[in-house]
Amino acid sequence: MENTSTASDTRAPAPGPSRPAVPRRRTAGDWIWLTVVAVVVLAVGAVVAVVGPLLAISCASCQDGVRGPLRFGGELALAWGTVPLVTLGTVIGIFVPRGGARVGAYGLGALVVLFTGMLILGQYAT
Repeated sequence: MENTSTASDTRAPAPGPSRPAVPRRRTAGDWIWLTVVAVVVLAVGAVVAVVGPLLAISCASCQDGVRGPLRFGGELALAWGTVPLVTLGTVIGIFVPRGGARVGAYGLGALVVLFTGMLILGQYAT
């Protein structure tokens, strides 16, 4: 007679990894690539922080090229506060063990969004 009940099934569990996979170590080429990405992020952050407010207050139809006696607060807050924090956070995130070029791409995207935000705030300055 054959035993077909599941209660006495003594098969071994399916083989699997006994510990999680260890990420591979970064090579010299990886470090060089990450350094290039970090330098690009720093350069883009500097351009956004310097050129962004200047483009935001520029005016093609104004006599001196700058909008009238308006107070510009929003884009300067972005340029002096948020842009350096995003740039620094991105550079730090690039070099953490699970960061890398993906964090650099996200940071560059955030800098582009901040640059666009500065230009929009400059058009509607009060």
